[in-house]
Amino acid sequence: MPKMIVSIDGVVIKEVQLTKDRTSLGRRPYNDIVIDNLAVSGEHAVIQLMGNEVYLEDLNSTNGTYVNGKAVKKQLLQHNDTIEIGKYKIKFMNEVAGATFEKTMVIKAGAAGLAPPAAAPAAASAAAVDGGPQNAAIKVLSGAAAGREVALVKVVTTIGKPGVAVAAITKRPHGFVVAHVEGTSKPTLNGAPISAEPITLKNGDLLELAGTQMQFVQS
Repeated sequence: MPKMIVSIDGVVIKEVQLTKDRTSLGRRPYNDIVIDNLAVSGEHAVIQLMGNEVYLEDLNSTNGTYVNGKAVKKQLLQHNDTIEIGKYKIKFMNEVAGATFEKTMVIKAGAAGLAPPAAAPAAASAAAVDGGPQNAAIKVLSGAAAGREVALVKVVTTIGKPGVAVAAITKRPHGFVVAHVEGTSKPTLNGAPISAEPITLKNGDLLELAGTQMQFVQS
């Protein structure tokens, strides 16, 4: 099934399966793929499924839609094409064409700022690194998702609310680090603002993003 993988600065923030004949993309909340950024028009582009073919069409957006670096009005998408909208990159993947993508890099962004990781055991096993860091998770302490835990089984896990405050937790050979990815509101670690420079996480560290408190737990 074809899908779109949305990233910014190399960090994946969401993955969308193309299940409908028409999938809209834009800044407004009613779009199928919402990118909350001022460089993105309210109704920016539409993705259409026609049989086995997938077309991308720009909806007269202010800043344009680019595929592999070239501005397009309507374009037949090929596997591994990269769509650029503002600072965001959207990779088109068509697994029917025999494509494989590193699923350990993806975690979906939920309405509450967090979503549970994909339940596919293959993704979890692929993320295991021999001799790597211990098991870890992010536990949500406040807000609508309070009590939820997100296991850090992926190489990169993004948390927060796109456009407001997003941080990336990266799994490294000897532990986990956190860095600010995007948003006008800087996340905090134990009360101190997080910058784009990675900071090593310790068991019990408290994070706050977009008004949601969470804790880094390592076992």
